[in-house]
Amino acid sequence: MTQRTSIKITSEKLSILNCTSFVEDDSCGGIVTFVGTVRNSTQNKKVTLLDFSAYEPMALKEMQKIADTILEKFPIHKIAIHHAVGELQIGDIPVIIAVSSAHRKVAFTACEYAIDTLKETVPIWKKEHFEDGEVWVNSHP
Repeated sequence: MTQRTSIKITSEKLSILNCTSFVEDDSCGGIVTFVGTVRNSTQNKKVTLLDFSAYEPMALKEMQKIADTILEKFPIHKIAIHHAVGELQIGDIPVIIAVSSAHRKVAFTACEYAIDTLKETVPIWKKEHFEDGEVWVNSHP
């Protein structure tokens, strides 16, 4: 059987092409991607960079659990969930999720479920750096 999930945590630059290439298939009429990017401001403060940390063994297991749940709940073909760790600059990509299915609506719903669940359950933490300090956005490691 063909592998239906691609789960990755890396300090290397993430590739949208790698994710969409993994999920594409002639049987699929829709590929939906979510690409998170580092923005330059939040809460009226200028962001200089983000620093992502993870408890990698558990994070990979949780990401795989999300993918497995999606494969059970939705009629999708494949899913890729990739997340970056380390310091990311403005415009860099910390997360990519790609989902393929026969129909677009299912792919949209599954992709939204994936990013929402990832943010709630996966032990990946984000520290925002500003010109005047830094703050953990969620519970810190």
